[in-house]
Amino acid sequence: MSVVTDAPAASADPPAEPTAPRARLWRAHLTVALLALGMAVYVTNGLWRDPYNHVLSDNVGDTAFFEWLLGYGVYTLGNGANPFFTDLLNVPWGVNLAANTSISVYTILFSPLTYLAGPQVSYVTILTLNLAGSAFVWYLFLRRWLVRSPVAAGLGGMFAAFAPGFISHANGHLNWTAGWVAPLVIWQVLRLRQPGRWLRNGLVLGLMLAAFFTIAAEGLFFTALASGVFVITWSLAGPVRAEAKAAFSTVLRALGVAAVVAGALLAYPLYMHFAGPQAFSGTGYNQRYFAEDVAAYLSFPSRSLAALFGLGSDLGPNRTEETSYFGVPLVVLMIVSAVLVWRRAAPGRKATLRAIMVTGGVFMVLSWGPRFNWMDVEWPIPLPYAALAHLPLFDAALPLRLALVVVGVFGILLALVTQELLDGRIEAPNLRTGIAAAIVAALLPIFPLPVRHQERSPEPDFIADGTWQRYVSEDGVLTALPLALNVTADGQRWQAYTMARGGPQFRIPGGYFLGPMSHDEEGRQQTGRIGAPPLATDWLFTRAAMYGYITELSNADRAQARADFAYWGVEAVFLPETITGSDHMTLFRNAVEVTATDLLGPPEEVDDVLLWRIRPGVDPIDR
Repeated sequence: MSVVTDAPAASADPPAEPTAPRARLWRAHLTVALLALGMAVYVTNGLWRDPYNHVLSDNVGDTAFFEWLLGYGVYTLGNGANPFFTDLLNVPWGVNLAANTSISVYTILFSPLTYLAGPQVSYVTILTLNLAGSAFVWYLFLRRWLVRSPVAAGLGGMFAAFAPGFISHANGHLNWTAGWVAPLVIWQVLRLRQPGRWLRNGLVLGLMLAAFFTIAAEGLFFTALASGVFVITWSLAGPVRAEAKAAFSTVLRALGVAAVVAGALLAYPLYMHFAGPQAFSGTGYNQRYFAEDVAAYLSFPSRSLAALFGLGSDLGPNRTEETSYFGVPLVVLMIVSAVLVWRRAAPGRKATLRAIMVTGGVFMVLSWGPRFNWMDVEWPIPLPYAALAHLPLFDAALPLRLALVVVGVFGILLALVTQELLDGRIEAPNLRTGIAAAIVAALLPIFPLPVRHQERSPEPDFIADGTWQRYVSEDGVLTALPLALNVTADGQRWQAYTMARGGPQFRIPGGYFLGPMSHDEEGRQQTGRIGAPPLATDWLFTRAAMYGYITELSNADRAQARADFAYWGVEAVFLPETITGSDHMTLFRNAVEVTATDLLGPPEEVDDVLLWRIRPGVDPIDR
């Protein structure tokens, strides 16, 4: 079977092209790589035009969080800090980074760039390379295992990287845009059966799993599930059953080695994730809400050519989670393509195709979540994911993201049917022309538009010039107003920029991260939440910023603020000239200033910010 073995008996149409001149092979590789890089730059061009002052308008919070992690990478190397736990956020409790998406490999590898150019540049660089690298690695995978033509492999690879689901995740997610992880891991899984190489192959797989865990743990989990479904389905097929049986012991030994290597390297991160300080159970998101609407598979995404003509859909929970959105033309094309490729395949090849299609079908159904949803209405129809939702790992996953596995399956089918066309195996001229036209008609509506961006508040000179150090003790607590959260993330990213420059560092209360519902043992047993459990004072400023709400404060409010500031150990708060909101939202800076002045008295003007000094346990004083 061509996707698992090179044995000629297993496939009548081996994909390799051993006689291709090396120069022509490298020209094809270079062409696909340049096309992928050009497409990735096109998608992210809004950030590249001004990475310091532009931000993804559909996901300001995640952008700030990943920039923070990149800055923390420099801080980790310079201070010997724990890459899986930090006390710089959410004082006085800290944040379990292992239970979040720590991207530790990225933060270390890109630390020189982060130090020299800032987290802003590292962020857009990784985002761009993720998209381009995904297309290129999928191209290499498809050409190695399934098709001969660089055109077929290139088309499948470009689709797998720039499908609507991954363009959607390009709105902020450095973990989910790392689509190159899946083909690399699957490639190594398919090599486990090589005779006499179980030790080496198992060792390589174990190292890959350990490294990729910090980049895309949830995606790695999905890839492992998909690999298991595929291998089991393929092994049960009659034409290859003997072949699978012969390879069983070799694969089992290799998997054992991989488990030992990955387990040893991930022992501490896994301990921190499940049992470390500030750990929690499950996820901070509602799995029934973050389930894919069945109609979304037939809809067009919000960032596509179809959307320019008013055909986009809003069935997703937000613009970062439009994970399927293939549209009717592509879904129909995939069904027709599966039939055409199946009818022309040799028995061994059919075993591969069956396993691919079963994998796609399983993940499509699982992506629908625990209840059936159609056109934004939940029906009282339980689905298979309901039986998995409370199992370990599944309880921390978002079901709709399982549709990203279907993206890979569709990319494979697209490559296979394109190879059929190029080989002339579709003999009827009208059918051949119809399939070619259908490919264009299916892909054109979902051709991506660049991710949306907006201006964001520049880093204040007060922070950039280090003036803040005159008002905060070493490792003291300083916060911008409003306090950092996913929708008001300025303070967190400015902390990131100070970490990236090295030198003294301040800590902040709150922040955007996933943490427990409460800081006691009960919180460890409950599902997580976004940010810290809110106190009255941070809600006071968040409410003013988000809604312009101003209330007359009493001494009871000042007493509460005094207790909250003492709890955090805050030594100073500051208000910059502008504050950033998500999705071009205008935040009410004046309301924040009025609230702060009423609470704390007149501010000092320091550089380009308004500053209030706080004596913990003393300020604000009663009036």
